[in-house]
Amino acid sequence: MERLQKVIAHAGIASRRKAEKLILEGKVKVNGNVVRELGVKVSDQDQVEVNGIPVEREEPVYYMLYKPRGVISSVKDEKGRKVVTDFFKELDKRIYPIGRLDYDTSGLLLLTNDGEFANLLMHPRYKIEKVYIAKVKGIPNKTELKQLEKGVLLEDGMTLPAKVKVKSIDKRKKTAIIELAIHEGRNRQVRRMFEKIGHPVMKLKREKYAFLDLQGMNPGDIRELTPHEVKQLRALAQFGHHSL
Repeated sequence: MERLQKVIAHAGIASRRKAEKLILEGKVKVNGNVVRELGVKVSDQDQVEVNGIPVEREEPVYYMLYKPRGVISSVKDEKGRKVVTDFFKELDKRIYPIGRLDYDTSGLLLLTNDGEFANLLMHPRYKIEKVYIAKVKGIPNKTELKQLEKGVLLEDGMTLPAKVKVKSIDKRKKTAIIELAIHEGRNRQVRRMFEKIGHPVMKLKREKYAFLDLQGMNPGDIRELTPHEVKQLRALAQFGHHSL
């Protein structure tokens, strides 16, 4: 038996909080009857409807994809370009990415059909660290790197402090490879941060998401997360630490 709002959240229809609101507003039916109480528990046999639409209850799945460049982080694309769910053709469940990586950025992306889990990981309050490796034009000096660490002013406000490491420098080509660890996930944030300090990104890859990395994977590879990894991510999002 599971709480009604959790079932709605898991189905990816709404966050748990929004699901509670829908219940209180009388928009949820169980076996044809409107339910307005929040504590109600339902089993697999119960028919749940939200706004007259039956809730599909799927087994939750959690995947990691090494997204190649030139792939859209969405479920479909109007222009017919390759999307991340194209790598999951065998899967009979509707999954969607947690957050996104730009078309021209490669790296680690999580996908799930668990709406509540996705909302939890994407919530700005929960500080999940993401590590990027960027190849940039020009060689940033100490002052510029300090700026990235402290925070730079973008059009949507100051960025939070970041961790910065110079991986390598090519003096002849005037390029540098920089590792940047951030906790935010604004649109094109890493690219905009480097642009702001005058070193546009030529190539970008997300290497790590929390404790997950791409070891042993090639672009286009997928793997299912273990139940322990899912549990750890959930704990990390809620409590902000690894102690599990």
